[in-house]
Amino acid sequence: MFSHIHIGSNDTARAKRFYDALIGALGGGEGVKDPDRDRYFYSHEGALLIVGAPLDEKEATVSNGSTIGFRVDSPEQGAAWVRAGLDHGGTLIEDAPGIRDRGARGQIYLAYLRDPDGHKLCAMKFMEPK
Repeated sequence: MFSHIHIGSNDTARAKRFYDALIGALGGGEGVKDPDRDRYFYSHEGALLIVGAPLDEKEATVSNGSTIGFRVDSPEQGAAWVRAGLDHGGTLIEDAPGIRDRGARGQIYLAYLRDPDGHKLCAMKFMEPK
């Protein structure tokens, strides 16, 4: 449904360190520098994430009410995602990471972080029925 997500940053070097670690925890590679702009591209399993300075050259701001979701393959990979984020300037938010019962939707692993620029991120895994 989506072709890509672009996340604005006011410090792209810091953002690259953060997202290199976060995407690395999911099995992806480091960001690739755009030769023409102050931004990095992350491509992994058909998804494209772009992190960089806003194209209008104004300050990057956080969108209230927005969450960017990352698919994880297991709670263990989710825990590695959280550790990578915390080790590289992220902040744990919401409830503690873990499996939650969502009634008819079953169990879901969820973990929430804010990146160093304040964007809300979520790691999620729909758990197999027991």
